[in-house]
Parts: sequence; C-alpha cells; structure tokens
Amino acid sequence: MRCRALRRLGRMLGRRGAILLSYGTVWALYGYGQLVSPQPDQRGLRLLLDRIPLDVWAWMWIAAGLLAVISAWLPQGRDWTGFLALVVIVLPWMGSYAASWAMGEFNRGWVAALIWGVIAVPVIVVAGWREPPRPKRLGPADGR
Repeated sequence: MRCRALRRLGRMLGRRGAILLSYGTVWALYGYGQLVSPQPDQRGLRLLLDRIPLDVWAWMWIAAGLLAVISAWLPQGRDWTGFLALVVIVLPWMGSYAASWAMGEFNRGWVAALIWGVIAVPVIVVAGWREPPRPKRLGPADGR
C-alpha cells in the first residue's frame, strides 16, 4: 500500500516537481536556520547585510523555498516561478561571496560563491527539461 502511494506521488510530481520539492524544502530550511541560528562568520555576506538585515534575507529564502514547493505541484509550463525563485535567491549570495573575495575581505569567498553556483546548476538544467511522456497502459485487448 505504501509503495503504491509513493509511486502515485512520484507520478504526480514528476522529475521537475521532485527537484522543486526537494530544493524548495532545503531553501526554506536554510532560511529558517538563518533565523534561529545565524551563521557566525558573515564576512562574505557583508555587502548584502549592510543593505538588508539577515532576518529579512532569511524570510526571502523561506519564501523562495515555499514558492518552489507550491510550484512542484503545478503542471509543466506553470511551474516556472518555482525554478526562478530557486535561482534568483542564490544570485545575491553568490555575488556577495565573490565580491568579498575580490575585495580581499573574505579569502574563502570564491569557494562559497562557487559552491552556491554549483548547487544552482541542477535547478537550471531541470528547468529546461520536459517531463517524459507517461507510458500507456496495455489493456486486455492488447494480450496482457
């Protein structure tokens, strides 16, 4: 019974929806983590945090994650907002880390920028995928 429910859930979500659901959950949890226990070393984010406080950024991460989770259940073509939200929230993070490294303020900034960039790549790739067609069921007239 449980396997049947999981298969049905997988069919409902599809591959695109599974990525939106999983990444959206991670993004929302990351935002929540920034709210309840902010990262101690914020040098790489100083450019962002000088303009917008971390708790506001945390809520933006949560909002992006929730938008992706909601979009996971939408049909292909209407789920684009989830993919966009997942990528757009990463760009300022990536840019701030890269800039802090370039300005000599955070020696490991290039590593953090690269990590966030690489994490976002599957989202961009999957956003361009089409869901594969569902296999047709064979009926009794087909000999099975």
